[in-house]
Amino acid sequence: MPETLKIFALPALLTAVISYLLGSISFSIIFTKAFGHHADIRSMGSGNAGMANVLRSVGAKAATFTTICDFAKCAGSAMIGRAIFQAVCTANHLPAYYTQYGAFLAGFACILGHLYPIYFGFRGGKGILSTSALMLVLDWRIFVVAISVWAVTMILSRIVSLSSILAAASFPVSTFIFSYLDYHSKASQIGVLPISYVWITTAIALGFAVILIWKHRANIVRLKNGTEKKMSIKHSQES
Repeated sequence: MPETLKIFALPALLTAVISYLLGSISFSIIFTKAFGHHADIRSMGSGNAGMANVLRSVGAKAATFTTICDFAKCAGSAMIGRAIFQAVCTANHLPAYYTQYGAFLAGFACILGHLYPIYFGFRGGKGILSTSALMLVLDWRIFVVAISVWAVTMILSRIVSLSSILAAASFPVSTFIFSYLDYHSKASQIGVLPISYVWITTAIALGFAVILIWKHRANIVRLKNGTEKKMSIKHSQES
């Protein structure tokens, strides 16, 4: 194990740096200004540099561009991390499941950049959309569960924060279920898995969930007080 850690040290550092810098590109700030608003999105609406606030405060077009780019930056980061770890695995004849750790690391660094962007004073968004992109790269089944939880909650409540919190909470649960099923199947796409893979990936996903839910702590207070706002869309001057 120490030898394996030594092999991955520099590739992991490279993965983390690239992904953090990509994650630090705050598209909500960029597209708010691109669509004619001179104010910073962090001074508008809820004050969050995220897609939902762009939708409420700027409009659907800016929110669409923000969604696509925020999703792409984390999916791209995860694929870069997986590719770097794949190269290391191939060169050193290591098991293929290590590539998932590369995707997890890249996703974490990208989302850290999204939350605390170096280019924008370390004040970013809450990371839900970016995390959903990571889920899709890791395992489409995890993504489907999270999106389903988010969509059903949103339809029933029309509260973005509640939908996001429950979707985040589903991450470690679905990660455990599907990784455990893959462990037992002996036929996953990344080869035969050790039981340690199940516990490690579940623990990482739990860490993501804790961070995302903690970022929504102010929303949780408003939910408890019954003062959290429901979703509304700004029909702005976007033509």
